[in-house]
Amino acid sequence: MSRSSYRRHRFPAAVIQHAVWLYFRFPLSLRDVENMLSQRGIDVSYETVRRWSVKFGLAYARKLRHSPPRADTRWHLDEVFVSINGKSVYLWRAVDCEGETLDVLVQSRRNKQAALKQMRKLLKSQGFSPDAVMTALSH
Repeated sequence: MSRSSYRRHRFPAAVIQHAVWLYFRFPLSLRDVENMLSQRGIDVSYETVRRWSVKFGLAYARKLRHSPPRADTRWHLDEVFVSINGKSVYLWRAVDCEGETLDVLVQSRRNKQAALKQMRKLLKSQGFSPDAVMTALSH
């Protein structure tokens, strides 16, 4: 958002951004946002919050939608031999340190190319390289 888009508004850009962020990020009504701001000493009507949401909301919603949360910088790579529908396969899985699954790859054969393929795919999808990678191989 450019600085000039907040010109001629009574409140500073930080207050407007916070109000619109609250409304679009959490399941809050306009009156809930009004009450939350009034608890912080900012006297704004729900109609003002509605107008801000109409004017600035599309950019905030687009930004929230297109920026997934970044994974933690420590990853755990697991390789497990499992049976799916009676067929033995290798399951390659990447998990961050908080337990969020980053990527899963299932293949019928265990080979070095499969591990490299998963790592390249994972690095490309995440957009950054981790600080540490822990591996746990089980057979």
